[in-house]
Amino acid sequence: MNSKTFASLSTVWPQVEPSQLLLDFVPPREFANARFDSYKPSPDFESQSVALAHSREFISGKRKGLFSKPVFEAGIYLDGGFGVGKTHLLASIWHEFSGKKAFGAFISFTGLIGALGFAETVQVLKKYELLCIDEFELDDPGDTMMMSRLLNELAPLGVRFAATSNTPPNALGEGRFAAADFAREIHGIADRFQMVRIDGEDYRHRPTSFDFVTYEESAAFEKVATYSPNAVAVDDFEELLAHLSKVHPSRYGRLLSGVEALVLKDIHVLHDQVNALRFVSFVDRAYEAQLRIFGTGIDLVNVFSDEYISGAYRKKYLRAISRLGAMTR
Repeated sequence: MNSKTFASLSTVWPQVEPSQLLLDFVPPREFANARFDSYKPSPDFESQSVALAHSREFISGKRKGLFSKPVFEAGIYLDGGFGVGKTHLLASIWHEFSGKKAFGAFISFTGLIGALGFAETVQVLKKYELLCIDEFELDDPGDTMMMSRLLNELAPLGVRFAATSNTPPNALGEGRFAAADFAREIHGIADRFQMVRIDGEDYRHRPTSFDFVTYEESAAFEKVATYSPNAVAVDDFEELLAHLSKVHPSRYGRLLSGVEALVLKDIHVLHDQVNALRFVSFVDRAYEAQLRIFGTGIDLVNVFSDEYISGAYRKKYLRAISRLGAMTR
């Protein structure tokens, strides 16, 4: 068995008609069954139980205003480090909300704007009652401003929002909370958002260093022998990075459609931060697809240099390492 037996992601050019884009705006497979009842708050962190209660309250309308009418917040913002269950709660909000709704990563919404244009995106999304935005980006001024404008256009039309956090640049450590930064960026409607802080440890209990398993090429192919050949992709790491540079990150999920296992050959340290951040986006979509990765070359943990991990995008790289730990075990 060799690489010619399998397909290569580097040869796939995912094409999506604009009218089909919103079909992908649902929680990833990992959270298809996420519900409030299946979220298990840690007894060591009371804020997790509080976040669960606030999330239920957000869609239930239990808060009462004058004349006992429900008071609905324009949005809820779940702020915390990675692995504390923010996306589980966000997916639960989506699943248990009965109105018209859409769920997507921040990059999916910016990709929609890129495909449809801003005005048309407003026209499409104003028909929705709830938008769930996972990992709201606060480290790209252009995209952040564009999403802030989108929220401010849609909120007066009755659209409500649920979002999770992303630590902004120069916030040293994943423990820095970003609610103040989020409120500043969406200043037009910030006072109508409920800011909910979630403390805790990564539920996956994975440190930032691992004993990754790397393989000789023949051994990697033995590992994927149990998969259907149609569900396996084999790519040279450098060729995949070059291909990713030509595909919009909002389409990385489609790039992985039907793939269950990936053999990455000749993995090496990334010396270009643009490539590194692009690979982080790929890791996010691969993790959502519950992909298994078998690598040759260096350990995947060493893909990101110490300089990058300690720099402005520290949280993104730590999240990627955490997720790579799940996909390579």
